[in-house]
Amino acid sequence: MAESETPVIFLHDIQRHYVQGDATLDILKGAELAVWPGQSVALVAPSGAGKSTLLHIAGLLEQQDSGEVYINEVPTSLLSDAERTGIRRNDIGFVYQAHHLLSEFSALENVMLPQMLRGLSRGEAAARASELLGYLGLKERLTHRPSELSGGEQQRVAIARAVANAPRILLADEPTGNLDPRTSERVFSALTQLVRASGLAAIIATHNMDLAARMDRRVTLRDGKVVEME
Repeated sequence: MAESETPVIFLHDIQRHYVQGDATLDILKGAELAVWPGQSVALVAPSGAGKSTLLHIAGLLEQQDSGEVYINEVPTSLLSDAERTGIRRNDIGFVYQAHHLLSEFSALENVMLPQMLRGLSRGEAAARASELLGYLGLKERLTHRPSELSGGEQQRVAIARAVANAPRILLADEPTGNLDPRTSERVFSALTQLVRASGLAAIIATHNMDLAARMDRRVTLRDGKVVEME
């Protein structure tokens, strides 16, 4: 990865404020962050610092008050809701602390669904879902429903689902937060391996400094700005 390339996602001068009663909370005050293909960035900050807000704005789930989110060099703030939804569906994958799998479907079907919604045939979706789940060490678990999977297995299915449509950006909010240390390690290793193999630009919010230390970059939020960590 050469940083002379264009970043996949660039957050420029992001401002976000919330009004609570008579008070205005300044959460983001000119936040700047660029992430390049194949690069994993750990976002490490205490609760309440604005990690989730930053991820939601990066993922076009929340609108900033000012500033711009560029995705593949396209400014997104003036796009229609339909255009923003299209970018979220095609270019961005999300992984949350809770896996949000559909309980009535198998692991394979959970990963097939977003592809079929995008227009792939059932056969094409099944083939890619099988490949992704196999890559993540779940080849023997394709037909199992979420209730038959461990927490770590469920989270790996959620990761496969997030990247099923070959997005260019992966956003993860405490993806190992509900898991024990050994399981966290397995899920995290699978996630970072997938980021590098797929050339994704990944922003992963985590409290786990051991995991953060193994990512390409570490940033934090200080006084509403993104600050690089050593």
